Amino acid sequence: MSSSGVSFLFDLDGTLVDSVYQHVLAWQEALQSAGIELSVWRIHRKIGMSGGLFTEMLLREISMEITPALLDTLQRQHAEAYARLVRWVRPLPGAKALLRYLTNAGIPWTIATSARMGSAQYNLDILEVDRARVPVVTRDDVRHAKPDPDLFVAAASRLGVDVQSAVIVGDSIWDMLAARRARGLGVGLLSGGYGQDELERSGAIRVYEDPADLLRHIDEVGGRT
Repeated sequence: MSSSGVSFLFDLDGTLVDSVYQHVLAWQEALQSAGIELSVWRIHRKIGMSGGLFTEMLLREISMEITPALLDTLQRQHAEAYARLVRWVRPLPGAKALLRYLTNAGIPWTIATSARMGSAQYNLDILEVDRARVPVVTRDDVRHAKPDPDLFVAAASRLGVDVQSAVIVGDSIWDMLAARRARGLGVGLLSGGYGQDELERSGAIRVYEDPADLLRHIDEVGGRT
């Protein structure tokens, strides 16, 4: 345990890696391949949810029949499109330094993402996350993804910490709602495209620009040795 008793649970896309817009474009390609036309901004507003809930909500907006076969097809096509775009994904400024700082300070941390491991693995690799030491939780591991709290509750359990004393860092309103329902301390980052007011209304106790900005102010959320 860290001397401060705090731990950090991180979202992945838009929080540690600059991948939100690649996901948006991948979803747009998947939807268009099924003959579904949706504006990019509508897709972006749902990023951060689980893929299944994401597609269900989008399809409800256009009053289209939702079938298991269609959902499976869209998720598969999204994964294929994202795999082609992932070469453009990079760690967000300060992401690696932030994780190194926490590790060197003895502060427990892990990652909880709504993505399935097939997509998340690309991003974990560019962050150089050692999965033998970091108990990453993905959509494959829980019944419900964000905005349900399951991902963060499972991550805290695997880390051996109390989720109610964890700092939960994310870039979307879905992260903050999930953090609130888990009764952890939500910290928002602007690096996923949501505004400060949206994140605060969803429960963020602090909002920073990106991981580098969070690291500069880490003492404000208890991340000090």
